[in-house]
Amino acid sequence: MGTVPLLTDDEISPEARAVFDEIRAVRKTDFINNFWRALAHDPALLRATWDRLKVVMAPGALDPLVKEMLYVAVSAANSCSYCVHSHTASAKARGMTDEMYAELLAVVGMASQTNAIVTALQVEVDDAFLA
Repeated sequence: MGTVPLLTDDEISPEARAVFDEIRAVRKTDFINNFWRALAHDPALLRATWDRLKVVMAPGALDPLVKEMLYVAVSAANSCSYCVHSHTASAKARGMTDEMYAELLAVVGMASQTNAIVTALQVEVDDAFLA
């Protein structure tokens, strides 16, 4: 259960409406997901989050599919069910296949396991790996 109600378009401030309008235009959809609807309670946070997300997730040295897959991996590591679902859907929409998803989850699982082992053993970093 959420800690704030999800605001409808009729309940949001003009500042939040401007962000929603921009999200719709950039994403070429009328759908505004629950994350943005929850953030609409704080229009300044909504704007700052949307502005940063646009920059980070835009095409760059990493293509948008890779970025979405990274988002899934970090969301799984942080136990963010909402983000796992939303970014898995986005990755699939950008071309992630079932095989790619299976490999992604295998890497997430392997990294989680080896991270826990190396942390428990307090293994010192090799000099060759230090930047």
